Amino acid sequence: MSILVDSEFATAAARLKALGDPVRLRLLQAMSTRPGGESCVCDLLGLFEVSQPTISHHLKVLREAGLVAGERRGTWVYYRVVPEVVQQLSQILEPLAAVTGTGEDCR
Repeated sequence: MSILVDSEFATAAARLKALGDPVRLRLLQAMSTRPGGESCVCDLLGLFEVSQPTISHHLKVLREAGLVAGERRGTWVYYRVVPEVVQQLSQILEPLAAVTGTGEDCR
């Protein structure tokens, strides 16, 4: 993994913040399991007990964070996961899971 500069950490933090809402995290997970990693808002409505405007708001937050991209087709917008961005977050988080030792080792 390469060393990140402050602006890259700021971008990653904003993306992680966007994923900090359970609905948005579930939306991203739901889209990633669909063929092509893409879903129409109409496909996602039945997964949640929230209104269509609320789903659209959460998708907007994910889009603004760069985690999903949207494309209008007729009256619907289709959203798809941006795998490169999710992979970048994974590369940042993966080393954190590899921490070894205990606090005792710091003394």
